[in-house]
Amino acid sequence: MNFFKIIFFLTMVLGTLITIASYSWFSMWIGLEINLLSIIPLLKSPKSLYPTEAIMKYFITQALASAMLMFSIVTMMNLNTIFSSFNSTMMIILNSAILTKMGAAPFHSWFPEVMEGMNWNNSMIMLTWQKIAPMILFSYNLQMTFFISFVIITSAVVSGILGLNQISLRKILAYSSINHISWMIASMLSMKMIWILYFLIYTIISANIIIILKYFNIFTLKQLFMSLTSNKLMKILFIMNFLSLSGLPPFLGFLPKWLVINGLIQNKFFSLSIILITFTLITIFFYLRLLFPTLTLIMNETLNFESKILNFKIIFTNSITLFGLFICTLTFSLY
Repeated sequence: MNFFKIIFFLTMVLGTLITIASYSWFSMWIGLEINLLSIIPLLKSPKSLYPTEAIMKYFITQALASAMLMFSIVTMMNLNTIFSSFNSTMMIILNSAILTKMGAAPFHSWFPEVMEGMNWNNSMIMLTWQKIAPMILFSYNLQMTFFISFVIITSAVVSGILGLNQISLRKILAYSSINHISWMIASMLSMKMIWILYFLIYTIISANIIIILKYFNIFTLKQLFMSLTSNKLMKILFIMNFLSLSGLPPFLGFLPKWLVINGLIQNKFFSLSIILITFTLITIFFYLRLLFPTLTLIMNETLNFESKILNFKIIFTNSITLFGLFICTLTFSLY
């Protein structure tokens, strides 16, 4: 079983790499299809029925988006010389299909529902790797600034408001991902390099949070409050990683948002940057709602820092996210 999972994982990676390395839209579409067909067996779990429902939702949504993508590509290739006024409409359909694949608002409804049926390993793949190919395809056609601004604002607003009343940590991370998608698309408006940096930092922080949640087998807020009281070090690392994910200044998560805001202001997107900052404050609010109950002491809780899993991997990856901002600013000052 593990051998087949390794094969499917490699073909999933291959599908994304084909999409990134392609010159024609058709081969990009083929890469996306290879990626989709490879991830379906990876998501299946023999232990429960919830992944099956999530797989069906994911497959139907992605198949619809692929059909829209193919339709818009073929139409633009055939009608480009005759009906040039059709191009703007077809570009909207093309961009909508790509946004549906990555789960950006207003095409986001499938994403939290699919995340709810996953285990933490598959959630990590959905939050990070499955975003790469659609994001790069989207960066190829950034001509329609009004449509892109609408998507950025909608993603920021929807993720902030809908994330408020969630108790499932997978859904909270899904809405957090939609918020970060809005920032990543905004980063593409100024520089592609900022997007790469943002994506790398977001991946590292998400991996750290998911490693802790997977170790303690936590899926809901109640389990979170009960589990993290036993291990002080994990509690501190978890709190700091969530603060880093929200983009608060002492942590590494602040660096990409800082660069995005700088790029938006240089390109005169003043109102867009104000809206992004405002609605990120709402996401910080529901992150803090997660963290405050874990900060308070419980009657049977001790103050000692005995840690059973003080291994090098967790400490090293967390130290990168927590102290990386100092290292990054030092490298900038060297030039």
